[in-house]
Amino acid sequence: MSATEAFVAHRNLLFTVAYEMLGSAADAEDVLQETWLRWSGVDLDEVRDQRAYLVRITTRQALTRLRTLRRRKESYVGPWLPEPLLTTPDVAENVELADSVSMAMLLVLETLAPTERAVFVLRDVFGLEYDEIAAAVDKKQAAVRQIAHRARAHVAARRPRQVVSPAESRDVLGAFQRAVETGDLQRLLDVLAPDVVLLTDGGGVVQAALDPIVGADQVAGVLSRISAGVSLQPVEVNGYPALFVRLNGEVDAVLAARIDGGLITGLYAVRNPEKLSRIAQATAVSR
Repeated sequence: MSATEAFVAHRNLLFTVAYEMLGSAADAEDVLQETWLRWSGVDLDEVRDQRAYLVRITTRQALTRLRTLRRRKESYVGPWLPEPLLTTPDVAENVELADSVSMAMLLVLETLAPTERAVFVLRDVFGLEYDEIAAAVDKKQAAVRQIAHRARAHVAARRPRQVVSPAESRDVLGAFQRAVETGDLQRLLDVLAPDVVLLTDGGGVVQAALDPIVGADQVAGVLSRISAGVSLQPVEVNGYPALFVRLNGEVDAVLAARIDGGLITGLYAVRNPEKLSRIAQATAVSR
């Protein structure tokens, strides 16, 4: 394939690798632009595996950007949440891929060091061989194996106990939506885990809680206060059912959930306008 054909053929893979490493669709797109600039200057006669070479470029660019983003996050106002990504039903049907881009998993990946995150994504999500990963992160294979083992154990200790199917997520989130819309506090408490955590990301631009809200009573109280005047719309975000929170017809927030044992254990409300700009554009076009 020509340079352009190869890049187009693998673009979805490259975007997903970058997004899972960065938690930002906008930054993932920037990484793809940088990847293309470098790829377009490569002598293809010297490339044995175009896919592996493209993944290597993307990973290195994403690692550079990830280290910069980590420094920015240290001064971020309030909780930082990944940029919501509208996904299609075929992503949800691929349970492993859906789980890897879920809001809950991306938050777990945030707890990894940059190289650990890259190795975990390339090995455990995309199944790349250790020699390919070693070339991508500029490490020896033995070191990559150790990093992968350490990252896998770290993720296993923090990820949801079981992979929840989109159908189960839809049922739980539907019950949550009905409880919020009807103002039924008891029904809301019935679907929230006792130790549920609500994180709200306003980025210091719009109003949002600066600290996590913990406990079913506290979370239910907050939701009951903000439910007036808004409408909730089911949508597919990050591979799982989620909700648009609309105010005056416009998307004011994206609300995603972490579900364990049939109860909501985590609620993630993204209000930062910068993180909603892509979704706002997509929904405006689709109307």
